[in-house]
Amino acid sequence: MKFVDEVRIHVKAGDGGNGCVSFRRERFVPKGGPDGGDGGKGGDLILQADAQLTTLLDLTYPQQFLARKGTHGKGKNQTGRSGEDLIIRVPVGTLVRDDQAGDVLQDFVFDRQRFVAAKGGRGGRGNTRFATAIGRAPRHAEKGEKGEERWLRLELKLLADVGLIGYPNVGKSTLLSKISSARPRIADYPFTTLVPNLGVVDREGHPPFVVADIPGLIQGASKGAGLGLTFLRHVERTRLLIHLLDVSEEPPRSPVKDFQALNQELNAYHPSINEKAQIVALNKIDIPSVRERALNIERQFEEMGYRLYVISGKTGEGVEGLLEAAARTLESISVRDNG
Repeated sequence: MKFVDEVRIHVKAGDGGNGCVSFRRERFVPKGGPDGGDGGKGGDLILQADAQLTTLLDLTYPQQFLARKGTHGKGKNQTGRSGEDLIIRVPVGTLVRDDQAGDVLQDFVFDRQRFVAAKGGRGGRGNTRFATAIGRAPRHAEKGEKGEERWLRLELKLLADVGLIGYPNVGKSTLLSKISSARPRIADYPFTTLVPNLGVVDREGHPPFVVADIPGLIQGASKGAGLGLTFLRHVERTRLLIHLLDVSEEPPRSPVKDFQALNQELNAYHPSINEKAQIVALNKIDIPSVRERALNIERQFEEMGYRLYVISGKTGEGVEGLLEAAARTLESISVRDNG
């Protein structure tokens, strides 16, 4: 399935039905008086979060969504039927913005959460409503109100506890496949991952947590380089970042420069991201040249105040220690946030 995480849609609620002008007409009942009923209310247009959805693909076509109109009132004081509400389902994690003003209207963070994006118009009153002691035979009724309409921009930001970040081809997808049941596409060239992948890690003694492989981050990502702007938004909701490093190339990349460069991109995109807890891991320790360089790299990161976890996403070496650190960090964040 194609991954779509931003769409622009036009929504319109149903118009209210018109009130009716009618007079009672029965045999042996002269001047029976007004009996025009009210118009029905227009249907609301409602957005509802659905945990089963993972993309906004279904909303790319059509881009216009209309709720049903209320029907007109009738004689014999019959009120028109209200228009049926139109419910549009969106993934949990969807942010709803007014397309013109840019204001955030709703943030869907749990399943079945609802938001009335456009309210249906009120039905018009029939002429019965306007009868008075002086004017007993009103010959006018109200028209139904128009339903609200607006353009909305929907942005999907994945709800994950942990975000795997790092330059392309550092082994994020391989690690995700090792620690969860997720089966992302894996190959030895950059930008293998063109969509964020999610996996659930379930460890004994700790609550399960969701890990997202965030693709496409390179230097300049915050300005649109690579796939950065497409996926940087998915880092915002994570509580913990695991930064994967790779020095298996010849000549090897500078792990400190890579680490600092991507953190600068995160800060340029949104300063609050840089405040997130972060664990640093050196991947591909199964390669002899990486193992030789690991000790020196550990010292460099210790001087920066970080413990470096040395792992192999391919063989699983060191992964248990990394997951234990992630689980404990998430628990400490939860205690801090709830305290």
